[in-house]
Amino acid sequence: MDAKILKGMLLGLATGDALGVPVEFESRLTLREEPVENMRAFGSWNQPAGTWSDDTSLTIAAMESIARLGKLDYQDIMENFLRWYERDEFTATGERFDIGNTTRAAIVRFSRKLLPPNKCGATEETSNGNGSLMRILPATLYLYGTRGKIGGDELKIIHEFSALTHGHIISCMACGIYSLIAAQILNGKNISGAFTLGIDDAKNFYGTNDAFKNFSRLCDENFAALPEDKISSSGYVVDTLEAALWCLLNTADYKTLALKAVNLGGDTDTTATVAGGLTGIFYGAESIPAEWLATLKRRDYLEKICDDFASVC
Repeated sequence: MDAKILKGMLLGLATGDALGVPVEFESRLTLREEPVENMRAFGSWNQPAGTWSDDTSLTIAAMESIARLGKLDYQDIMENFLRWYERDEFTATGERFDIGNTTRAAIVRFSRKLLPPNKCGATEETSNGNGSLMRILPATLYLYGTRGKIGGDELKIIHEFSALTHGHIISCMACGIYSLIAAQILNGKNISGAFTLGIDDAKNFYGTNDAFKNFSRLCDENFAALPEDKISSSGYVVDTLEAALWCLLNTADYKTLALKAVNLGGDTDTTATVAGGLTGIFYGAESIPAEWLATLKRRDYLEKICDDFASVC
């Protein structure tokens, strides 16, 4: 796979993440009164401008493992997640400052050798945060790059990759739907076409599963026309997927998308991460404002990981 595509993905993802970090948990009303317009410092996590969070850290932890081994190895990926959790590796500033409860519990289970790596993710319906969706793209792009498609066999692997931390079918489906749309972008479709074809593929694969009803709004032909007040930007994985895709369908460039995603409020960094990864694939890293990239922490490190990853897919 062309390293340019990977850099668009990772820099788009990390930039969205960094834009959202200072205002995570802020309400939509607060951000309407004082919207994010550029990179900010401090705020919710008291971090320097351009600092990305666990969303990007876990993404690059997975990418590093795949690039080094030339394959998906769940044991090794979870070892990387553990290094991030215990040693602050794969971080923007040498400090881990954010982690979801479900992700933490899965990594602790792994560290105690209680379960196989791809069984460490919680399977309760209450454990459907967005912690696997935000880091799924390395698996998606590796599978697409080595197999040329995302189909049934690949979706089963996507589900296993989700289940490292989030094993409930709703989380697995969210990752699958997102991956199917990403595959259509990689196939050369425009945003609207990729969304429509990706959702059609999801209907074909998941349509007989009762859990797919949780994604019924994405199947509505008027989804993109929903008003903003009908879009939730909470940490629930279905909300995050809907919010990210709604932003994608209602913008025409990276900057507009990233700011729209962040200014929805709530789980700002992850909404912008999930939206930014797909947008970066489509528009490329060159679409990201230069001043944002100049502020982004460890940009050279992120680009090096992309170069290494490109060599195996």
